Amino acid sequence: MFDPFISPNELASQIDVNAIKADYILLSHGHQDHVYDAEQIARNNNATIVAIHEIATWYSNKGIGKTHPMNIGGKVTMPFGTVKMVSAVHSSSLPDGSNGGVAAGFVIETEGTTFYFAGDTALTFDMKLIPEQYDLDFALLPIGDNFTMDIHDAVLAADFVQTDTIIGMHYDTFPYIEIDKAEAKEVAQLADKELILMEIGQTINL
Repeated sequence: MFDPFISPNELASQIDVNAIKADYILLSHGHQDHVYDAEQIARNNNATIVAIHEIATWYSNKGIGKTHPMNIGGKVTMPFGTVKMVSAVHSSSLPDGSNGGVAAGFVIETEGTTFYFAGDTALTFDMKLIPEQYDLDFALLPIGDNFTMDIHDAVLAADFVQTDTIIGMHYDTFPYIEIDKAEAKEVAQLADKELILMEIGQTINL
């Protein structure tokens, strides 16, 4: 799973964190709205936290037994496939103010599917490097604006990484990032992109 922020999230009030099963938890950066439930889920499942070195070390020091530190540009093979850590343009600090290293995204190759989880990021030309190495099936891109890209930049990002399927994320959780979903879908449609906006708890197959 990626960036678990569930317990304080009013939109996810129906989700029981203790019922969540995960073997690996990938963290894009250290902000509370991305790591809040990582420790609890990791302890419940003896899961491995995969994150930039500073965040992985922070969790290791908290007694999490299984962590895997990475840094930008690195790739590791896991039982489910490969994980490449790529750059993101965003700040990062941990909930107690500790150094969170730098923000990151991930490219995942697993079971015949390759996708990009952008994390929190601005639009950046570094995204153009991804299709030089990977043929993406879809991309999870932030669309909430204010702290990250908006839908207009996300459409450009999809062009940069050469995919026509966007799973929107990082929107509606706080007033700062509330969006007009119909407008976002129209922007994507006009750019010949499929924008998928999932419901909390929804499962889809791609």
